[in-house]
Formats: sequence, C-alpha cells, structure tokens
Amino acid sequence: MSRITVLIGSPRRNGNTALLAESFEKGARNDNDVELLRVADYRINPCLGCNACYSGEGHACVQKDDMALIYQRLMQTDTLIIASPVYFYGVSAQLKALIDRLHTPLRNDFHIKQLGLILVGAASLPDLFDPIVTQYRMTCRYFGLEDIGMVLVRDAKDAGDVLAGDGLRRAYDLGASITRKEKRQDAIGTGKEG
Repeated sequence: MSRITVLIGSPRRNGNTALLAESFEKGARNDNDVELLRVADYRINPCLGCNACYSGEGHACVQKDDMALIYQRLMQTDTLIIASPVYFYGVSAQLKALIDRLHTPLRNDFHIKQLGLILVGAASLPDLFDPIVTQYRMTCRYFGLEDIGMVLVRDAKDAGDVLAGDGLRRAYDLGASITRKEKRQDAIGTGKEG
C-alpha cells in the first residue's frame, strides 16, 4: 500500500483538474491510502526567501499559515501527484506558492519516492505543457524521485470539457498502475504470481 497525496492546484471547484484528480483517486484507492488536497482551501503565503527555516528551531517557517499542515501530510506521503490547470504555461499561483515553500530542510523528513503529474490546459498548442514538464523532470532528477507518469489534457477550457475525451480514463489508469505495480513487486518479492 502506498500513501498517496494529490495536490489539486485549481482554484475552481469541480473543474477539469478536480475531475481528473478524482478519476486518478478512484483508480488508486483500492489498495492505497489516497488523500486529495485542494490547495486553494489552505492559506499558504508565498515563500519570503528569508532562509530562517534553515537555522530556526525545528526548521519551522516564520510564517504562521496552513503550510504546516501540508508539511505534516507530505511527511506521511510515499507518492505525490501534482494536478494543475495551465496558467500562462505554468502551474496555478496557489500551487506554485506551495511548491516554493518546499524550499526548506523539512523536506529531508519527507518519504516521497514517486511523483506523478496531471495537467489540463485550454489551448491545443503542441508545446503547451513543455515548461511544466521540464520543471517536473528536473525535480524528479534532483530529488531522485521515480516518475510514475503524466496525464496531459489539451482543449479543456470550460468545466466538464474533460468528460469528452480519454483524459479521465488515463487519469484512472495512472492511479490503478500504482496498485498493479506494487502487486507485481510483492509477487516478485515473494515468488508468488499476482
């Protein structure tokens, strides 16, 4: 069983990003502990860049906001999924603020081994996701995280647009692949077929 946290970066409730994240959760929940965190529901200030967390007691941030709750969840997470709409070729401001707050020694207490990415954009440009995917791959490489896959959905501007393509199925399959992978590893480790 993997402990999975899905960070939903869209400020829009029940939008395309949320639908994809929920489909992922359905695929993953049978044999995993999955928690969906809607970032906009938390008060997360931007990083001040003061580096006080590097020298302060317990590496606590000087800002007293809801990021402390996010840190606690990430300390219990094995697999992290980033889900966001594309805003000007980047993730949402809410999600970016959270990501920037991971510039802290507290991340040394995280047990995250795997990272996945779910993106949805209104445009149909072939390179729509390239800036985010580049950052994602660099993050995987820098932290030695396993890239478990990406679900990239174009042409989805209005809420519900993802209902018309294969994005929901692909998100579900990504979630289900975590269960299948772990079952395969268990079977290999025990000599049993799964």
